[in-house]
Amino acid sequence: MNTWITATFSPTGSTRAVAQAIAATREQEHIDLLKPTAPRTISSTTPLLAVVPVYGGRVPAIAIERLAALQGQGGPAIAVVVYGNRAYEDALLELKNALTRSGFRVVAAAAFIAEHSIARSIATGRPHSQDKQTAADFAAAVDTKLALPQAQQSAISVPGNEEMKPLPQMPATPVVTDACGGCGRCARECPTGAIPADNPRTTDASRCILCMRCVSVCPRQARILPPPLLAGMTARLQACAAEPRLPEIFV
Repeated sequence: MNTWITATFSPTGSTRAVAQAIAATREQEHIDLLKPTAPRTISSTTPLLAVVPVYGGRVPAIAIERLAALQGQGGPAIAVVVYGNRAYEDALLELKNALTRSGFRVVAAAAFIAEHSIARSIATGRPHSQDKQTAADFAAAVDTKLALPQAQQSAISVPGNEEMKPLPQMPATPVVTDACGGCGRCARECPTGAIPADNPRTTDASRCILCMRCVSVCPRQARILPPPLLAGMTARLQACAAEPRLPEIFV
């Protein structure tokens, strides 16, 4: 069994949960892409497992930017996207292309489902036990492939369009209720710097990617989406994402 480096962008923890289910005891190091990533080169003998969420059919631009700090030397990478049961559209191809540009050989890829980060009633409880078993089986298949001579490790193709859809525009930002104590944790943990440290009750809409990090880490649950917006998004998602989807793997 190989030991892997994992790199994840996981604002609410579900993407990280998928990464842990895949890597399990293989993980020797975790790189948190929620934080600025120092440039580094990954050894060509160490597989990189990159796991990122899908927002509106694309990978968040900041996740791609921070992942670009990791450079391969022709070594293997595993590309995984995690989505909230609607669709992953161009995201897996976008991630695969980004890893290839950074000098990795993408030997395997997958799309997994997790509880929707905004409409929590969609895919509630996922990744569940069956997803985690699929993740373990996927990792075993990757191990088998990596045990082959490199010349016998077949190339993979994944769904997606090279002319990718535009990055989604965020319809709103989280708002702050009277429960806010001004502790500033949301500002410290916002991956895009959208919350000013000197005024954490506000949000810069031009920076916010609606990743829900601030909502998930607030100790007072004082950051929320405006209720009418949340209700509308949930209703639209219920109409197109209620039928449970299965993980897709490419090895």
